[in-house]
Amino acid sequence: MSQPAERDYILGTNDEEIRRLGLQHRVWRPAVLDCWQRAGITVGSRVLDVGAGPGYATVDLAEIVGETGQVIAVERSRRFARAARDRCESQGLRQVQLLELDLMTDPVPAEDMDAAWCRWVASFVSSPALLLSKLARAVRPGGVAIFHEYVDYSTFRLAPRSPAVEAFVQRVGDSWRASGGEPDVALALPSVLTQTGFRVRSATPKIFCVRPSDYVWQWPASFIDINLKRMLELGQVDETWAAMVRHEFDTAGSNPDSLMFTPMVLEIVAQRTANPQLGR
Repeated sequence: MSQPAERDYILGTNDEEIRRLGLQHRVWRPAVLDCWQRAGITVGSRVLDVGAGPGYATVDLAEIVGETGQVIAVERSRRFARAARDRCESQGLRQVQLLELDLMTDPVPAEDMDAAWCRWVASFVSSPALLLSKLARAVRPGGVAIFHEYVDYSTFRLAPRSPAVEAFVQRVGDSWRASGGEPDVALALPSVLTQTGFRVRSATPKIFCVRPSDYVWQWPASFIDINLKRMLELGQVDETWAAMVRHEFDTAGSNPDSLMFTPMVLEIVAQRTANPQLGR
């Protein structure tokens, strides 16, 4: 199987990013657990964890399905996969099979799965249609594919408004698209799901509006911090511009009446209805 370079990850795969992903998972965990329950994931389920990262969701899924279930977690970063494997082994979760593979170039060796879980993966791959066709082959008829993907990244804003932070959001989107991804990929997912043998069962927008004192504030704050460091490292911005973004964001964070609106996510639960011959 191919092993893509770790540098292909926009924010890298270092320890700081692994910690940020842990914070991100904790912020979203209540919404995710509720979503999984409504989608039907339960004891004994067989679940494909798509783009498992360091394994935070993998562990939660494994604990839900229990010893009679199975979680097949796929991740292309060797460093993330090692972290996920260590996390599962330390908790004795033998129902997890962790595979290192590239979703765009390698086959996904899973079939008859009850569910597939995909969070912020379709927005980064070069072909969401290819990804969904592979999920269609992995999920059994009647099973579900569950997505949390951005539908309007530009909702990431502050009130009072911050021109520097809005410029940062615009630059992130531009860089994302230049690397071959699409931050607002959820706009296209319903039609592609229909084409690949799924029926959208539910689609629900998810957005936070928080103050600096709210725990959720730390999620975008950590993203801005790490992303600015990464942009500087790659020579995409200069220190003056980065300092301006940091200053305006820190100013907002010191004002207890500031509001932050996070990028809007679309939660999609789609049921597999057909068996298209795609994504071989």
